[in-house]
Amino acid sequence: MWSLPAALSLLLLLLLLQAPPCRLQSPSPAKLRLVGPGSRPEEGRLEVLHQGQWGTVCDDDFALQEATVACRQLGFETALTWAHSAKYGQGEGPIWLDNVRCMGTESSLDQCRSNGWGVSDCSHSEDIGVVCHPQRHRGYLSERVSNALGPQGRQLEEVRLKPILASAKRHSLVTEGAVEVKYEGHWRQVCDQDWTRNNSKVVCGMLGFPSEAPVKSLYYRRVWNLKMKDPKSRLKSLTQKNSFWIHRVNCLGTEPHLANCQVQVAPAQGKLQPACPGGMHAVVSCVAGHKESRAEVGPTAWQQEWQELKVRLRSGAQVGEGRVEVLMNHQWGTVCDHGWNLISASIVCRQLGFGSAREALFGAQLGQGLGPIHLSEVRCRGSERTLSDCPSLEGSQNGCKHENDAAVRCNIPDMGFKNQVRLAGGRNPQEGVVEVQVEVNGVRRWGAVCSDHWGLTEAMVACRQLGLGFANHAIKDTWYWQGTPGATNVVMSGVRCSGTELALQQCQRHGPVLCSHGSGRSSAGVSCTDSAPDLVMNAQLVQETAYLEDRPLSQLYCAHEENCLSRSADHMDWPYGYRRLLRFSSQIYNLGRADFRPKTGRHSWIWHQCHRHYHSIEVFTHYDLLTLNGSKVAEGHKASFCLEDTHCPPGLQKRYACANFGEQGVTVGCWDTYRHDIDCQWVDITDVGPGNYIFQVVVNPQFEVAESDFSNNMMRCHCKYDGHRVWLHNCHTGDSYRANSELSLEQERLRNNFI
Repeated sequence: MWSLPAALSLLLLLLLLQAPPCRLQSPSPAKLRLVGPGSRPEEGRLEVLHQGQWGTVCDDDFALQEATVACRQLGFETALTWAHSAKYGQGEGPIWLDNVRCMGTESSLDQCRSNGWGVSDCSHSEDIGVVCHPQRHRGYLSERVSNALGPQGRQLEEVRLKPILASAKRHSLVTEGAVEVKYEGHWRQVCDQDWTRNNSKVVCGMLGFPSEAPVKSLYYRRVWNLKMKDPKSRLKSLTQKNSFWIHRVNCLGTEPHLANCQVQVAPAQGKLQPACPGGMHAVVSCVAGHKESRAEVGPTAWQQEWQELKVRLRSGAQVGEGRVEVLMNHQWGTVCDHGWNLISASIVCRQLGFGSAREALFGAQLGQGLGPIHLSEVRCRGSERTLSDCPSLEGSQNGCKHENDAAVRCNIPDMGFKNQVRLAGGRNPQEGVVEVQVEVNGVRRWGAVCSDHWGLTEAMVACRQLGLGFANHAIKDTWYWQGTPGATNVVMSGVRCSGTELALQQCQRHGPVLCSHGSGRSSAGVSCTDSAPDLVMNAQLVQETAYLEDRPLSQLYCAHEENCLSRSADHMDWPYGYRRLLRFSSQIYNLGRADFRPKTGRHSWIWHQCHRHYHSIEVFTHYDLLTLNGSKVAEGHKASFCLEDTHCPPGLQKRYACANFGEQGVTVGCWDTYRHDIDCQWVDITDVGPGNYIFQVVVNPQFEVAESDFSNNMMRCHCKYDGHRVWLHNCHTGDSYRANSELSLEQERLRNNFI
């Protein structure tokens, strides 16, 4: 017979043995990562960060439900499978979790049941691996360097080059010098023992340079030895301290950040040897990209380079960021974000002359593109020269849409431009009087910019230089903003920018300052924004809908009143006779990341009695017929517009309408359509003889409203007119013509014609 206490003890023991594993309680979800030799971002050995240390997960009881929870926590949509028995290599450190059991609804792995933190009977030969579906879930918007760092990521913060040679110290752009790494808030130099070109490539990429160059190591060794012999040099005593050195770095050359490399800060524990015995600091030489070495090239040169590169960035607010577009089959298209990661993004950045990528963005964060989606599942290894060298699928093969367009933010060199401009007096940090630093009689001085000729392209350069994105407004009268005392005199005048410059100091300007109104209340100012609209014409619709109409003058009184006919119509015997009109439909699409709104408020809109609505913009679109050498032979005078959303895709609400004095504009993702049968939707070609011409449409021709990209505002077609019929063919927007070498010179002539 069991005694009562003994029976109770046995029952309690049986209940404990049958109790389910405990559910981990933590104040915030534990961080996960996937690692392993040669693994892709969506697969690898599963590791968990707990108490500041990375550890592994045992494969006991681990199955698809647990893998799905882990993949969702990592930012992927779901799991494809899991891998037991350390398929992705054996990890190091603690085995944090064992017997993990999830319901499948948990948001993080530490919400699942398990034995508890560090309670395990496994060895590292049982480390679990998972394979996630490469598509990120919608809430996961980017893969940043900070999210991708290795165990040292919280310690290796920055890197810089300390110039050694006197000639290098004189340049504002440092491309060669001793490597210094910021570790736990302090700068340390890196020992050159076992230093490789792969290490140099990673360092240069972090500093914004596309590649590295050989270093004259013997020369630098002689300089080092001379410093070591100098009794007054502090360097000798500093080198004897291990706190001065990063002991060893080992990179593959494909990493986006030094913290992804194997980094040993000090010799192994227990060894008292110096961190850099007999060595010197590692010296790196970087190759500047074309944007730094040719920072003052004009737009034509940029177009030629883009054509050669077959890749470009669009809609980015800063230099080195934007939606990725590639040129295939003479057409620009986007890249799907399925499988997109920092390694592939870094190939794009280096191809464009920047450094490695600091962020790979998903979900069309920098705007949706138009046209084809050329690539998906891009799988770069990191050693490719161009994106086209990477394995990939066609974008149409796995259901990609433009809401999946991939983008990138690249590391760019610090050229010191941001320190040469500032804003003063504004109501917020994004606006104010523009003040620049220039050299006056050998002395660097701060002063204002003359507002003569100050326009949106100049304001765009100023906002980019400030790191504030796009220009919202170029302001000529800033009397209501107080500038910085002592910096009110005008030190820069006659500023003319093409819009591609990295700084106002690179724009054309007067030698001696010449400002019609002197200094003070009329200095140049800006208002900046991080997003902007981007209008583009539907070229295909123009080509498909063009036709000729001989319209009686009796039906053109209203159009004549609005200056929609050629000047010869003024001298006709009204209402007898007719005008020959080249008619077409047009759709203008807002491709950007902000609504397109008229520059002026409602109080400035003009009522047009003929058409019985308000026109919010008086100069919005030019319709012209040109000879092949760019001379204008006919024009449509289609200037006044009312802006509204005539069509929006499913799920997007129309916001703007002209009726009843409504708000005007074009919503992001919506079209403003002008049918071929409405007044002024034509070019009057009554006085034009038969021949071959170029039909040109220019949206926002005077840059009245800020856009993220003006290169696609022009649309052109080849036009053949035989006196009775008209044919339009090969219609393209301006940026698409970079794919057609036949019109590369002609484009510049046409651009000169309307600016």
